[in-house]
Amino acid sequence: MSPEIAIALITVAGTILAAVVAAVPALLALFRRTAGAVAAEGTATREALDGIATTLHQRINDVRDDIDGVREDVARVREWQAGHDAEHLLIGRPRPRGEA
Repeated sequence: MSPEIAIALITVAGTILAAVVAAVPALLALFRRTAGAVAAEGTATREALDGIATTLHQRINDVRDDIDGVREDVARVREWQAGHDAEHLLIGRPRPRGEA
């Protein structure tokens, strides 16, 4: 290898090393700032998800209450239907076809 090529390689290596050494403090500062921003955004995301979870649980409870109301209505209809069927049996007339 000629001395000119060796000098050029040493110069390139020295320049790259100097750039890396100069960039390390800036990179560390950037990483610290980015980590803080990510943590802050993560907190905001967790709070938003907690709000969504609260709303979702409330809606699920509302639907369960609605289902309970429907079950009560169905039970009342079945009671009425049983009484109505009993009336027909007591009267002694056969029920028309198709009536359940």
